[in-house]
Amino acid sequence: MTNDYTISTDKKKLNLDVIHQFLSQDSYWALNIPRELVQRAIDNSICFGIYYREQQVGFARVISDLATFAYLSDVFVVPSHRGKGLSKFLVETISNYPDLQGLRRWVLVTKDAHSLYTQFGFTPLDNPDLFMQRKLIEKY
Repeated sequence: MTNDYTISTDKKKLNLDVIHQFLSQDSYWALNIPRELVQRAIDNSICFGIYYREQQVGFARVISDLATFAYLSDVFVVPSHRGKGLSKFLVETISNYPDLQGLRRWVLVTKDAHSLYTQFGFTPLDNPDLFMQRKLIEKY
């Protein structure tokens, strides 16, 4: 990785086109998500953009009360910038973010990135039977 990559929480720098395109077309978790829903999610989350020079190449957001709980979501690096340690750089930056220190619990959902998250202390649920969900049946 070079010094040409930066991470920012400045929402004004986010490129909604890049984020929406990846989530709606390339992710397995948010296929066909409407642009308006992505914008609302950004508006109500702490967002982290990865930039190559000024071009956005990655993203993640955290939903949190900033006191006890955080949910890490929508983590991605565009394919052309993968393999450079950017996901690790992103999760490390999020883990060290001052407003997210001292929380009792972090959660996330992943199908294929377990090895990334275990480096930062994430483990399978101790008691998955305690967790419940309420899920919409229909897709976007």
